Amino acid sequence: MARRRKRQASSHSSSERWLITYADLITLLMIFFVIMYAMSKVDIAKYETLSKALQVQFNDGPSIIPKGTGIMGDAIPGEAPAGEDQQKDAPPVQTASTDLEQKEQNLQNLLKVVQQYIAEQHLEGQVSASDTSRGIAITLNDLFLFDLGKADLKQGAYPVLEKLASLFPKLNAKVSIEGHTDDLPLAAGSLFQDNWGLSQARSVSVIRYFVNSANLQPGTFISSAYADTKPVSPNDSDTNRQKNRRVEIVVLRGDTNGN
Repeated sequence: MARRRKRQASSHSSSERWLITYADLITLLMIFFVIMYAMSKVDIAKYETLSKALQVQFNDGPSIIPKGTGIMGDAIPGEAPAGEDQQKDAPPVQTASTDLEQKEQNLQNLLKVVQQYIAEQHLEGQVSASDTSRGIAITLNDLFLFDLGKADLKQGAYPVLEKLASLFPKLNAKVSIEGHTDDLPLAAGSLFQDNWGLSQARSVSVIRYFVNSANLQPGTFISSAYADTKPVSPNDSDTNRQKNRRVEIVVLRGDTNGN
């Protein structure tokens, strides 16, 4: 009877041992979470002490990473951030467009002034002006400028050239002076070997006037000679040949080649 009671007591004790293990586990978990919570709490006093110490060492502003400026902090005095120089040096996008518009307006104003001058001076048939793809072309009849087969300017041409000379400095453009002839060979005893030499000499004579008499810059002008290679009319009559003997003054709207 005593043995049976002892066995029952022992069996009851064994069946409750898991509670001890469970209680120990719960206790350990509680301790674990308490420790984790304690570790997650920031010691403000220690943080401020550390922050001040780092400020003294690195002299890096009011906090360890001031206002999110990043590792580099403020830019080095005197040095612009990458790309800033290019932005400062680069002109505004509209500048180039505005310059082109202004140059084109200047050319159109030139055309109007020259055409008005031609009308006022009754020079139709001797001088003409037109807008071409290359620029403003001012065409002067050879007999208005020169004697037949000669390259010396007539005094009667000076007022027109003087008027043009007063307009060119305002344009900031290259001016091509181009000599043209008809297809007839030069007379015997001519000072020039052929029409190439004559057309070149006439171009140079006009440039000399602009440079020597009107005091314009030599770099403004381009001298070209075309002889009879660019006729405006067929060389089949005296009237048409007269049209082909000319000097063209082209105020260029493009590069120095008129492209």
